[in-house]
Amino acid sequence: MLKIHNLTAGYGKVQVLYGISIEVTKGKVVTLIGSNGAGKTTTMRAVSGMIKPTGGEIRLADRDITGLPSHRITRAGLAHSPEGRRVFASLAVTDNLLLGAFPRLTFSRPKGDVNADLERVFELFPRLKERRNQVAGTLSGGEQQMLAMGRALMLNPDVLLLDEPSMGLAPLLVEEVFRTIARLKGEGITMLLVEQFAAAALTVADYGYVLENGRIAVHGPAAKLKDDPAVRAAYLGQAH
Repeated sequence: MLKIHNLTAGYGKVQVLYGISIEVTKGKVVTLIGSNGAGKTTTMRAVSGMIKPTGGEIRLADRDITGLPSHRITRAGLAHSPEGRRVFASLAVTDNLLLGAFPRLTFSRPKGDVNADLERVFELFPRLKERRNQVAGTLSGGEQQMLAMGRALMLNPDVLLLDEPSMGLAPLLVEEVFRTIARLKGEGITMLLVEQFAAAALTVADYGYVLENGRIAVHGPAAKLKDDPAVRAAYLGQAH
């Protein structure tokens, strides 16, 4: 579904990614873990068109999306819930969600039943339903994270990118986010997940990649990585 081959990217003269390759198959959850500064968010930004790769190839289904602008990548079926949420602070919750469906409303993607999907998001995140007319900038951090995820889901995407969905959240809200990810996985939604809580990410994922200094250090089935002594010592807070 999503194939990243030999991807290089960075910011100006600073190279961050050095030829990484990742594959996300349909209906699976793949997680990308690593320390701060390893290049995880840069990977997500390069895939979604927020920055332009300097080399390599990104394919969504059978389509080459390498270097396309974000709006064209979105129309192709990839949704990105970015690090830091980036909600439209001055707009109401419902308007934020409907903006996620904009390519469907303009018929650059199959429209489907947008209202039904809106209700589905409200069912996934009941607090958003309670605050549907509230200005997004007045929501709590956890509620804004729910809104960012819900907005991405409103595209009815082929692939969903989730970048640090638990960042800055209280433990109870982190648990709620991961319950939601597990539910989406059960519904067959294809996801690439970047997450600071590596153990939780590897628990919900099918497959994992460990990124170190812009290179893939190790990859494999998530359960195997979770039990790998080196991975546990470096990323799960457990010694050999």
